[in-house]
Amino acid sequence: MILINLLPHREAARHRRREAFNLFMGLAALLGGLLAGTVFLWYQGRLSDEQDKINVLQTENKKLDIQIKDIAGLRAEIAALRARQQAVEDLQSDRNLPVHMLNELVKQLPEGVFLKSMRQEGQNVTLQGVAQSNERISELLRNLANNTPWLSRPDLVEIVADNVTIAPRDIRRVAKFNLRVRLMRTTEAEKALLSPAGASAAKGAVPKPVAASAPAKL
Repeated sequence: MILINLLPHREAARHRRREAFNLFMGLAALLGGLLAGTVFLWYQGRLSDEQDKINVLQTENKKLDIQIKDIAGLRAEIAALRARQQAVEDLQSDRNLPVHMLNELVKQLPEGVFLKSMRQEGQNVTLQGVAQSNERISELLRNLANNTPWLSRPDLVEIVADNVTIAPRDIRRVAKFNLRVRLMRTTEAEKALLSPAGASAAKGAVPKPVAASAPAKL
């Protein structure tokens, strides 16, 4: 007996394949959605962690900025205190400057040079005097420039020829001079003395006596 299937089996097979394809596509879409959601949540977690780290760093930076400002203020206060301390030390050490200045002028004043007046303004000293010749004034300038750590940078302001009457018949030709010199502070003089040039100059400097007949007038 021959059985003949008159049902549309081909259409049923195509329908089954279509349903299987649709089911497969649905599962693939579901799997892709789950995978995309997982990746998205992972990236969101990473971004959240990075943002938390950034917030912590910003907070720490603000704290450091405040500490830096405090340190800058402390440094400014320390610098001001050191400046005041240095000013006090300079005042204490500079109390003996007039003594050193007079002592050095006596040492460095050549024979034949006499001082008439002396005026000090801060560290600048103006000297006025009389010399027997221009060579004596040049020697004084060399002594003040090279032989003493307490006086420096001598500057001849003026030199004028003049006559001085010593006796009724004794008139001598002299040179009146006006010069400026810088008086060194104690710290500066000590540094100059510690240098090799200053030590050799101080060692080689020999006081020159002032003429007994006409002492220097200060």
